Amino acid sequence: MTRYVIIGAGAVGASLAAQFELSGVDYALVGRGAQIRHIIDHGLAYHRPAGMRRLRLNAFDTAEPPSLRQSDILLLTVKSQDAAETLAFWAWRPIDHSQGLTASALPIVTFQNGLATEATALRLFSNVYGASILTPARFTETGHVVVGGDPQVAIVTVGRYPHGTDETAAKIVLHLSRSDYIAETTSDIKRWKAAKLLHNVRNVLELFDGADAERTAFGTALVQEAETVLKAAGHALASPLERTVSIAHWKIAENSGIRPGQQSTWQSFTRGASSEVDYLNGEITLLGRLHGVATPYNRAAQEIAGSTAQKGGFTALLPFASLRRLAENYLSFSTPTPSRPKAHQTG
Repeated sequence: MTRYVIIGAGAVGASLAAQFELSGVDYALVGRGAQIRHIIDHGLAYHRPAGMRRLRLNAFDTAEPPSLRQSDILLLTVKSQDAAETLAFWAWRPIDHSQGLTASALPIVTFQNGLATEATALRLFSNVYGASILTPARFTETGHVVVGGDPQVAIVTVGRYPHGTDETAAKIVLHLSRSDYIAETTSDIKRWKAAKLLHNVRNVLELFDGADAERTAFGTALVQEAETVLKAAGHALASPLERTVSIAHWKIAENSGIRPGQQSTWQSFTRGASSEVDYLNGEITLLGRLHGVATPYNRAAQEIAGSTAQKGGFTALLPFASLRRLAENYLSFSTPTPSRPKAHQTG
């Protein structure tokens, strides 16, 4: 029988565990820190549009993780900046009764934003599946997770990485659908991940206070810059029209506790957690440098968010004027196109 080992107890991981608990899908939720201790000791306060339920979950602290089985599927739901360390922790853990096999032989599904986690996972795990998830979820208070998706929890697209689909992907989608997710498989998960990144580069604006028109214009610049860079790097973008399942009826419920401007980046800063901006705007900055495309808007967003995270203590929104000025400064510089090395001649 398939069991899902959910690694990470934030908004995505805890809500997956809650939905599996409610639908009878076998799972184990593994986390660290105050969040998982609260869930183990007191249960999860799980807020959905229909109301709040306190759920007792099959939860484990990372210090005492569950033993692994040959039929397990790992779901990696930590943030992108924590993925490499977490993957290294799990990859070589033994599988019970398996003649020396380790977790690296198990399927692992990566739910992270950005484009970096799948390649990191593939270095360690032989069967990697990417997941692109759209979920209006909030985790800002220990022991509480709010999900405003209605009527389903979220929209998830799953595919084998770097490409293809198979029976395992179909099984994952079946169990997600049974657990009140809109889920589908794809044979080209990289395109869906790239399209999600194009959406996520605007998350950083939630950290700034400024006029709506200015923020909207800056967000447009972030997206346009990101699209140029992604295309230069050879990334094609999936279109919503390609979905094989209808999402026409899905929405964020009113009065669900989910408010505009409070997505995952804002939540991390509010909790005092580490920042994922280096894997969102920073991914665009990296690809721009690799492919000779200037990225003043994403570079400015990454720099200010990174400096703020380094200082710690995010208690108030940042002045938008500082972001605009820094981007304007970078606009005055151009990124040179990398020159090709000369062919080595022998004689």
